[in-house]
Amino acid sequence: MRAAGSVFLPDATRWSAVAVLVASGIVAALQVGKAAIATPMLQADLGLSLAAIGWLTGVFAIIGLVGGVPCGLMVARSGARRMLLLGLVIVAAGAAMGAASGTYGWLLISRIIEGAGFLLISVAAPSILERVTDIPRRNLAFALWSCFMPAGLAIAMLAGPLFDGWRSIWWASCLLAVVVALAVMLIVPSEEGRSSATTEGVGDDVRRTLQAGGPLALAAGIGLYSLMFFALFSFLPMLLMERMQVSHQVAGLLSALATAANILGNLAAGLLLSRGIGRGVVLAGASLVMGVAGLGIFIPVFADVPTFMLCVLFSAVGGLVPATLLASAPVAAPAAGLVPIVLGLIVQGNNLGQIIGPVAVGTVIETHGWSAAALIVAIAALAGMAVATVIGRRVHA
Repeated sequence: MRAAGSVFLPDATRWSAVAVLVASGIVAALQVGKAAIATPMLQADLGLSLAAIGWLTGVFAIIGLVGGVPCGLMVARSGARRMLLLGLVIVAAGAAMGAASGTYGWLLISRIIEGAGFLLISVAAPSILERVTDIPRRNLAFALWSCFMPAGLAIAMLAGPLFDGWRSIWWASCLLAVVVALAVMLIVPSEEGRSSATTEGVGDDVRRTLQAGGPLALAAGIGLYSLMFFALFSFLPMLLMERMQVSHQVAGLLSALATAANILGNLAAGLLLSRGIGRGVVLAGASLVMGVAGLGIFIPVFADVPTFMLCVLFSAVGGLVPATLLASAPVAAPAAGLVPIVLGLIVQGNNLGQIIGPVAVGTVIETHGWSAAALIVAIAALAGMAVATVIGRRVHA
């Protein structure tokens, strides 16, 4: 069974393409994580403050917030495979420029370039997934794709300390982007004979997408999830150091393990959806667990080990959300050619939450302590459950 716009491929070719697409996402996520793990190296070499280094990562969220839908339009009009290759080339160019940078200004510019490449990859790759997979396998394929961010971040945290300097990390990330771009050229099928765009104008495409209702609900859902996730994980090393009295290195390792647990939820979502569990049920249940776990994490009522296990549970169950929402994009789009725009809208929602979550939690922690952060997560979880009911009604197939 194939959806309109999908192509027939042998299973071996299909899953090879899926593997390359997931690899492209992991390469993109490495660009986000490398700045965090290279913080001590950047401080020692360039004398940067934590605020300056924060911008090296934060610029990705700003680019995604502003450019999500425009990027979706570019992918819809120019073709997803072409834009994926362009994104990988841009990432490689930005990483090479960053590795050769001698000042913070040039390094920040290189991060803006990398952020643009990251955005293209994060919209184009899942757009190709929608084309190369048939409906029975699509939920699993999107579940695999949704692993790219936690996998990339965890790999960056674990591999970064093995390098002798931040420039080596940047050169390695450049080389990986080039290798994956070559793999895309060799393995991912071209889009000859198929136009991704609709026959309507750009304004009409955006209007149809927004008026459908479902895409906006998906964007709201990913925004609330991202708010909760980054509200915790932006401060998790600090929380673990204060609660468990562990070293910075141990806190980093524990944070990497908790982040990697998100992959379990990503994969589980594909299995649940494939077995007919409703999207609204999966999303509402995950939001509820995240909210309850958040209360136990931020309010100091448990001992050290149970608190950390709640962090793992928060991450693992939370992984159900992005996988479910991404897999819902082809169903929510009012036309097959508008899937990239829906994905761009999801990217914008994700980055909005990524910006709001750390700012809101950081502010309340400074003024009212860790326990106050539990209220923000609880409110976001309740809102996520409400949005889940809307998605359950509007997005179904």
